[in-house]
Amino acid sequence: MDIHSAFSPREAFVESSFSIVEKKPKGSASLAAVVSAFVPTWATGLLFVAIFVAIRHRYRNIYMPRTFMGTIPEKSRTPAPSGSAWFDWVRTMRDVPDKSVLYRQSLDSYLFLRFLRTVIFICLVGCALTWPVLMPVNATGGGTSTQLDSIGIGNVRDGRRLYAHALVAWVFFGFVMFTVARERLWLVGLRQAWTLSKPNAHRLSSRTVLYLSAPRDALEDANMHRFFGDAAVRIWPATKNEELEALVAARNSKIEQLESAEMALIRKADEKGRSAAKRSGADTVNYNDLSDDVKASVRPNRHLKSGKKVDSIRWLREQVKETESDIDEARNANEIGHPQGAAAVFVEFKTQADAQGASQQVASANLLALTPRHTDIPPGDIIWKNLTIPPARRASQEGLALAIVIATIIFWSIPSAFVGLVSNIGYLADNVKWLGFLKRLPQPVIGLLSGLLPPLATSALSKFVPNLFRYIFKSFGAPTTTANELKVQRWFYVFQVTQVFLVTAVFSGAATVASQLVDRLKDPTSVPTLLARELPKSSNFYLTYFIIQGTTSAADNLLNYSDLLTYLAYDRLFDKTPRQKFNRFTSMKGIAWGKVFPKFANFAIIVMGFAAIGLSLYYFSYRYNLLFVIQPKVDTKGQAYTLALQQLLTGVYIAELALIGIFGLRKATGPSVLLAVLFIGTIVYNALMNKYLAPLEQYLPAELVSDPNGNHETTPLLSSAEEGQAPPAVAPPAPRRARPRAPQVVDPIARFFEPRISTSYRALKKWLAEGDPSYDDDDGGAAAAIAMDYSEEDLRRAYLNPALTSPTPVLWLAKDRIGATANEIRESEGKGLGATDQGAWLDDRGRVRWSVDDVREVPIWKEKVRAHNDFEGFRSSIFQRQRPPSTVYPILELHDIQAVFLASRDFFHGEHAEGTWHSLVYWPRFRWAQGSCTKSPAAPPPKNIPHPIASGVRVRATSCTNVNPLGSRLRKYTLGFRLYVERRARAATRPCRSGSSGRAAEATLGAECRRVCELAKASRKDALQLGE
Repeated sequence: MDIHSAFSPREAFVESSFSIVEKKPKGSASLAAVVSAFVPTWATGLLFVAIFVAIRHRYRNIYMPRTFMGTIPEKSRTPAPSGSAWFDWVRTMRDVPDKSVLYRQSLDSYLFLRFLRTVIFICLVGCALTWPVLMPVNATGGGTSTQLDSIGIGNVRDGRRLYAHALVAWVFFGFVMFTVARERLWLVGLRQAWTLSKPNAHRLSSRTVLYLSAPRDALEDANMHRFFGDAAVRIWPATKNEELEALVAARNSKIEQLESAEMALIRKADEKGRSAAKRSGADTVNYNDLSDDVKASVRPNRHLKSGKKVDSIRWLREQVKETESDIDEARNANEIGHPQGAAAVFVEFKTQADAQGASQQVASANLLALTPRHTDIPPGDIIWKNLTIPPARRASQEGLALAIVIATIIFWSIPSAFVGLVSNIGYLADNVKWLGFLKRLPQPVIGLLSGLLPPLATSALSKFVPNLFRYIFKSFGAPTTTANELKVQRWFYVFQVTQVFLVTAVFSGAATVASQLVDRLKDPTSVPTLLARELPKSSNFYLTYFIIQGTTSAADNLLNYSDLLTYLAYDRLFDKTPRQKFNRFTSMKGIAWGKVFPKFANFAIIVMGFAAIGLSLYYFSYRYNLLFVIQPKVDTKGQAYTLALQQLLTGVYIAELALIGIFGLRKATGPSVLLAVLFIGTIVYNALMNKYLAPLEQYLPAELVSDPNGNHETTPLLSSAEEGQAPPAVAPPAPRRARPRAPQVVDPIARFFEPRISTSYRALKKWLAEGDPSYDDDDGGAAAAIAMDYSEEDLRRAYLNPALTSPTPVLWLAKDRIGATANEIRESEGKGLGATDQGAWLDDRGRVRWSVDDVREVPIWKEKVRAHNDFEGFRSSIFQRQRPPSTVYPILELHDIQAVFLASRDFFHGEHAEGTWHSLVYWPRFRWAQGSCTKSPAAPPPKNIPHPIASGVRVRATSCTNVNPLGSRLRKYTLGFRLYVERRARAATRPCRSGSSGRAAEATLGAECRRVCELAKASRKDALQLGE
C-alpha cells in the first residue's frame, strides 16, 4: 500500500531500523519513468496551447463566448480583450480578479477557484515544511536505493530518523486541519451573506420549499394552512404527468422534423431557382413561376410503417396539430386538484425566514409524508419525473442505486489493479521469468511503459465514472440536479480514493514484492522489512500521474478540442435548420462540480511538489474557462465546497494510519505513539467540527434571517473584515496590554493567519458589496428598493411542470431569394402553425445563416426573454405615459437587466432645472468613472455621450450649470431604475458645485426622482429586476 506521503515529495512508508542483509533490487527506473512521462506530456501540452492561441479568435463561440454571447446578460459577461493580439486574454485574466466570477456566474464557481488556491497553498507549505527536513533525512538514511527512490522514506535504515517523520507529520497535518477549519468557518459566513443579500433573498425560490411524498389533502388550497402554517401563501402541486410530458416531447420532436423537411424543400427549391435563372439570364426566378413538376420534385417524402408514401411536410403538419389536440386533452384531464398517485408540492411562504423555519419542522405525523424537504430550488433545477415517486419506492430505489454504485466501484478494481501492476513493470521484468524479455528493451522504453502508460490508463478509466454515477442517481429518483450532483461528488470521491489511489497503489507495490515474498517466507521476520522498503516505490506512478494531469489535461482544458471538433462536425454536416444552428452556436460548456472537486480533494496532499505545479496549471486553465467559456448548469450554493473540505481530511486519515502501521512493523515505539495520539486528535477534531458547523452549513440562523442587517452580531467569529474591520454593535472590553508586534507581515502569510476576510456575516456582507453595490442592503444602497414583483400569471406558472404550460414552438425557417420560404410560411399559418423567417437566410451557396451578431433578432431568443424577464413592457410603458419632448437623447439599446434613462431639461421641472440637462445611465455593477461640466445653458444633450459598454462608464452624470445634482443625499431616493451614486461622486463633480445652490439642486432633483418612481409604480412593474 502506498500513501504517497502527505509531507514529503514521494514518501509514505517507512523502512525498518534493523540492519539486515537484503538483495539489492536491480536498477531503479523511477527517474526514467518520470522523464519518459515528462517529455511527451509537456510537448503535447505546449502543442495544445499553441493551437489554442492560434484559433481562439476564429472560434469565439468555443473559446470566449462569455465576452459577447447574446444569451448572457451584459452584467454577467467578462470584459472582452481590447485588441486582437494572440495573448490579449492574458491581460484580461490579470486585470479581472477571481471575485468577479462570484457575481458573473455563481457562488460555486468562485469557491472552486478558491479551493484550488487553498490546495496549492497547502502543497507549497507542505514542501516548505518537509523538503528541507525529510529529503536530507531520507537521502542520508543509509539505504541502497538509487535515483528518486533514494529520497524516499524507504531509504531510511536508522529507526531514530523516523522521529523526524513523526514530528513533521504533527506539524503538517495540524496545518491541514487548521486550514480546513478556517475555510469552513469562512464559508459559513459567506453563504449567509450571499443567501441573505437582497438579489438572492427576494427571489421567489428563496421563500419556496419543496415537499416530497405529499398526501392528497396537502395538495388542496383549503388545507394549505393546516399543513404548512399561517405563513404559507401559495402552493403548486406536482402530480404525475408522464403521458403529458411524452406528448410535449413528441410535439417538439415533430416540430424539429418539420423544420428539417421544410429546409430540405427550401434549399432544393432555391437551387432549382438559381439554375433556372441562370439558364434564362434573369436575376431571380419566383417560386410560383416554377413548374408543378419541379415543385413536386423538391418536396420531401417519407414511408410510413404501413408502407404508404406520404408528403413529409403535409404529414408532419397534421401530426403536430393532432399532438396539440392530445396535449390540450391531457392538460384538461390533469387537473391540479385531482392527483393520480404520488405527488409533491411547492409551498411559497411570506418571507425567507418563514421558509427556513418550515423546512426544519415536521409537517405531518405520517413518518414518510412531506419528507424530504428542499429549499431554495429554482424551477430549472427540478427533475420533474422524479417528484411523484411514492415514498416506499423512493427509499428502495435509493438503496438500489447505492448498491449499483458500490458494485461498480468494486468491479473497477480489476482494471485498476492491472494498471498498478504495469506501473512497476521494471521490477516484474527483473523477477518474473516469463517477463524476462522486457529486460532486453531499452531503458527509456521501460520508463515509457511504466511511467506514461499507467497514468493515461487510470485517467481514461476514471473519466466516464462521474457520468455513469450521475445517470444512476438521476434514474433512481434524485429530485433535483443539485441533489444529484452532490451524490455524484460524494461517491466519485469514494471511487477516487478506492480505485485511483488505494487499489492502484496496493497492486503497484505488490508487483514489486510478489516475487520476493516466496523466498522471504523462510524468514518471516524479514517480510515487514521487505514491504517497508519496496512498497514506497509505487509512488513513481503518482509522480507521473501529476505530470500528465498538470500538463496535458490542463492544456486540454484550454484547447477543448472535443467540443471544437463536435461543433465543426455538426455545424457543417448535420445541423441544417436555423434552430439547430442557433442551439449549436449558443450552447455553452458546463462544469460538473461532482467530478472536479473530488479529483483535487483526493490528491491535495499527495506528492506535493508535483501536485503544486500540476494544480497551478489546472487553476490557470479553469480560471480561463470560468471567465471566458463555462456557464455552470448546477448551483449547489457552496455545498460542494463544504463537502470537498470535509473530503480533504480523508488523505490525512489514510496517511496517519499508514504511518502508524509502518512504524508498528518497524517496532518504532516512539513515532508510533506520536502518530496514534495525532490520529485520535484528528478524529476528535473532525467530530467537533461536524457537530458545531453542520447545522450552520445546512440552515440559516433564525436571528440572521429575521434581522438581515445583522444588528445582533457583536464580534466576528474569526477575524476582522476585509478592507477595514467591521465595527461591533457592542463595545468590547478594554484590551489587555499586548506585546508589540511587527508593523508589517509579508503577504500572503498575513492574510492566512490573520485573515482580513472574516466569518462575520456583517463583514462578509460588506465584502460582497465592495464588488457589487447591489448586494449592499444598507439604507440608500442600490438594492434597498428592490422588491421582486411578479405578476399573477408569473406566480401561477412559476412551479408548474413545463409540460402544462409550454406553447407549440414557432417554425423557424431561413429566408430564400425565390420565395419558397414565404410560400411555406403561408401554408403553415393556414394550418394553424406559427412560422417565421426572421433572422435567418440562405447565402449564395445555399447554406443556412442566422443573425449571430444580434441574437435578439432570433424569434426563439425572444421567446426565452419573455419566459424569464419581462422588462421591455415596463421600460416602454414609462416613456409612453409621459414621453419627454424631442430633445431627449435616444434610449440606448442595452440587454435585459440594464435600464437606461436619459432625460433633458424639459423632463426635470424645477427652479434649478433651467438650462440643465442630465444624462443618467444605470449599470448593474458600476463604479464612478467621471464627472464633467458643460457651460451651454440651453444646449440639447450632446451627441457624443459614450456608450457605457465601449467606454467602461458605469454611472455618468453631466450638468451645464454650476450646481451639483449628485450629492450623497441622492442615495436616499431610489428610482424605478435603482439609481445609485456613490459618495465619492461629490468629489468627482466638485468643479460643477457652487455653495448653497448645490444643496438646493439636490432637493429639487430628489423631488423629481420621487416623481419618476411614482410613475414607475403606476406601470406594469415596480422596478427593473432580474427574475428567477
